[in-house]
Amino acid sequence: MSLNSTPSGERVHIGFFGRRNAGKSSVVNAVTNQQISVVSDVKGTTTDPVTKAMELLPLGPVMIVDTPGFDDEGALGEQRVLRTRQVLNRVDLAVLIVDATAGKTEADNQLCEIFRQKSIPYIIAYNKCDLVPEREYKDGIAVSALKNTNIELLKETMARLSKTGKPEAPICRDLVGAGELAVLVVPVDKSAPKGRLILPQQQTIRDLLDAGAAAVVTRDSELALTLEKLGTKPSVVITDSQVFGKVKDIVPENIKLTSFSILMARHKGFLETAVKGAAAIENLGDGDRVLISEGCTHHRQCEDIGTVKLPRWLKSYTGKNISIETSSGKGFPDDLSPYSLVIHCGGCMLNEREVQYRRSFAEDSGVPFTNYGTAIAYMQGILPRTLSVFPHLQNLVKR
Repeated sequence: MSLNSTPSGERVHIGFFGRRNAGKSSVVNAVTNQQISVVSDVKGTTTDPVTKAMELLPLGPVMIVDTPGFDDEGALGEQRVLRTRQVLNRVDLAVLIVDATAGKTEADNQLCEIFRQKSIPYIIAYNKCDLVPEREYKDGIAVSALKNTNIELLKETMARLSKTGKPEAPICRDLVGAGELAVLVVPVDKSAPKGRLILPQQQTIRDLLDAGAAAVVTRDSELALTLEKLGTKPSVVITDSQVFGKVKDIVPENIKLTSFSILMARHKGFLETAVKGAAAIENLGDGDRVLISEGCTHHRQCEDIGTVKLPRWLKSYTGKNISIETSSGKGFPDDLSPYSLVIHCGGCMLNEREVQYRRSFAEDSGVPFTNYGTAIAYMQGILPRTLSVFPHLQNLVKR
């Protein structure tokens, strides 16, 4: 996968924060060597977070986020500050831009405290240092977007802090050995995108290739014939969760079975939470509210999984009159207390930090949190079987 095609959820997210007119947008443009953000001497020029996916050496594929001033005022200003706070839930690295001519303010100190509370690595860049050349900064880097002073040093520091040493979590390459075979089941129905595979399917194929394994891709309608003609037992069958009901009856019990959604939950670091949270489906009652949340903003089809299929399966399984609410993209409620359960997608379009924020926010709110594939497997009565690839999690399933 090239740097230009790296999914947004796999990129390092870098946010630029600070007061109005500190020069955030100017520093962003200098760091990226592109005119990403509009620059003006008028305070509050950046009114909404500006996002740009790009390759930034020496960091590699990144997502740059320029935010509105944290000291914005008025009713609209409060909304802009709220948007800035929401960005803080998904950045892997923060760059605080301080106006060197004014020095750090209470708003800057407040941002530093938020960075520390959220365990976000951060750098302080004192911009406009060309106007105060004699000043030294022990807690940051003196830069000038106008003169391009120390911009390379800032980029090198960003690269160093963004590399936490945490290895990239596998999708399935640790489950299938070199020379082994995996069968991927990809239904092609009205909700399937025309002419392409969805991102989790693409990523799974690439992960298998990185392991030296082979992938056979088939539709659910041809799965039985495919298994019959293979002439060898695959190490695992990985299916779209939507066809679990059909696939479980086709795949012999001696072949491991799981789903793209379950693998993505492991990849994003919340599978254990999802397994525990699925049991909350049993306790849903009339009038309970369930939030079904997706990280992407695709066009809704007539048999959309989040807005049609999952609500139908939940109501059928529980026999209760459940209230279903949905969210998509970067939108996620600031208050989860009204909900009895959150069912999230696999998070392929979200970076790990944002998915982990949503998971921990639900836990802190006392709301069970699971995901599409885990919930569907639970309602199909096959969750223990779909976790056979992760035996240490099977004992977490409440039957």
